[in-house]
Amino acid sequence: MGHISKSFLSSIAFFSITLFRLSSLELEQREFQHKPCGLAMIAECYPDLKFEAEYDNGKDDWRIEVARPVTVGSAKTKSMVFYWADAKMLPEDALKDMDGYLPILYKYEKSLKKPMELTEEEIEALRDYGTTESQKSSLGSAMFFFDFLYDAYSPKEIERRIVKTTFLGCKTKLHERIIAPIRRVEKKIYAQKNDPKVKNFLDSLATTDAYFWRVIANTNRKSFHSYGIAVDCLPKRLYGKQTYWSWAKSKYGDNWMLTPMDDRWMPPKKVVEIFESEGFIWGGKWGIWDTMHFEYHPELIKYNRICD
Repeated sequence: MGHISKSFLSSIAFFSITLFRLSSLELEQREFQHKPCGLAMIAECYPDLKFEAEYDNGKDDWRIEVARPVTVGSAKTKSMVFYWADAKMLPEDALKDMDGYLPILYKYEKSLKKPMELTEEEIEALRDYGTTESQKSSLGSAMFFFDFLYDAYSPKEIERRIVKTTFLGCKTKLHERIIAPIRRVEKKIYAQKNDPKVKNFLDSLATTDAYFWRVIANTNRKSFHSYGIAVDCLPKRLYGKQTYWSWAKSKYGDNWMLTPMDDRWMPPKKVVEIFESEGFIWGGKWGIWDTMHFEYHPELIKYNRICD
């Protein structure tokens, strides 16, 4: 791993490439009187949650009780206990399988990595990930905290939290927790509609699909679309351009990661920056790129700003 850019590897760790497993992130302080700094970042990003942390000497880790409103704005709360577990936020019964998960905090790139900047080792690692066998055996980020946060244990449970609405003029369904930030994104984008690129983006939009309960292909892990916090902004026509690494394989084969930037459909830079300003990461920056995809993870935005 020392020969491959850690920045590059971390950008795709979220998508569970076994070769690219992050270390503990070294976020926790060795002095037990200090709570994990990564936990403080998460708490700041979800201010309506209450976090109570104490060091569990028996587990040699931080025990964290999290309380969230039953619904947005509700005084009634629901609680769950997690262990820090090197930024994986695991329930006690999952600690025995700790090595089977990736952290929920990881490197999110500031800018796109162009195909010509990839090393041979990086190309081979991505090519390996593109195989069904690798995807089936790869690790995934721990989802326990997000399951609790969004009440995403089953379609029946989460659909009580899903709101039918519109975004950028298109019908969509979103989790109630991200309605406020998505409205701020929308307001900021409309404020830039005099910019020709932004106007073209708005005029060409066909869908902004969000909630859809599904499992990621070749894995047993839920997509963040299942949480109603991921939004795909898809244009009416692609004019032969690519939006998703796996779909690009039909044209570029095993060299899909070398798809030229000009052959990838991408939202304007201003639009990406607006989404990021409100806590959304963009899939176009992942090693296994998904250029139509935005996902609400303010903790990653904050982590990368502070730890850069």
